Amino acid sequence: MKTFKPIILSCIISSMLVSACVTTATNKKDQLNNSSLIDKELYDTIARMDSIFFHSFNSRNIDKIITLLSENLEFYHDLGGVTNYDQNIDAFKKTFENERKVRRELVTGSLEVYPIKDYGAVETGLHRFFATEKGQQEKLSSEARFVHVWQKKDGEWKITRIISYGHQEYLK
Repeated sequence: MKTFKPIILSCIISSMLVSACVTTATNKKDQLNNSSLIDKELYDTIARMDSIFFHSFNSRNIDKIITLLSENLEFYHDLGGVTNYDQNIDAFKKTFENERKVRRELVTGSLEVYPIKDYGAVETGLHRFFATEKGQQEKLSSEARFVHVWQKKDGEWKITRIISYGHQEYLK
């Protein structure tokens, strides 16, 4: 009888441990599924905002761009240095007035989005810019990596920080 009790006790403890492990694994799986849904929603939102921002850029819609940039914008460019909101709005206006048309294209599969607690999201990716000179065909002009920090404030998403780096220039 004395050996019987340790075996029963051992079986009970083993059952409890297995049950605890299964419950923990199930809870972790549920957490991952829930967080994936949240991340998917955030990803889709930021992907949509990126699309709106660069559709505005490609169509030279300065009024829409203004609504998507925070007035405390800081833009860090590995080749151009650091610029603020006003400098960027002026640069967009000059670019849009130029006969040379510039178009941005996100590299498929490069977009990543991560939440920033109590602030918004960070978006990273790779994009290409194409240039069309008057009377010529469009040509790939450059490629670069980028980081956009998006803030959600009062229900609106705005870019507060841009980092553009690793530029490969193809046109001189």
